[in-house]
Amino acid sequence: MSRPLSTGRRRAAWAVAIAVDAVQIPVEATGLLGWLLGAGLDVATMIALTLLVGFHWAFLPSFVTEWIPYIDYAPLWTLAVMIATRNRTGPVPSHPIPGGGSHEGEHR
Repeated sequence: MSRPLSTGRRRAAWAVAIAVDAVQIPVEATGLLGWLLGAGLDVATMIALTLLVGFHWAFLPSFVTEWIPYIDYAPLWTLAVMIATRNRTGPVPSHPIPGGGSHEGEHR
């Protein structure tokens, strides 16, 4: 099981993935120079996301397919972050419910 992620790390990973996916389409449409810049951006994205959320297998297909023309227009980094961060919320606080109430759906 993967370790829980803080809300800040999860949000940062989502922000990086969405920003990179939004930037890559216009950058790579500029030809060879854009493709080279996009490749460098993919390497940096892979490193940044691994540092933020840890290694996840979902990052590998995103990294590899970004090097294939036209497939790289799909928001694969965003999809990879969605897969890598699902079910990785932080621990539930153990403090009592304010006012001594019960959990929703429970009756006294």
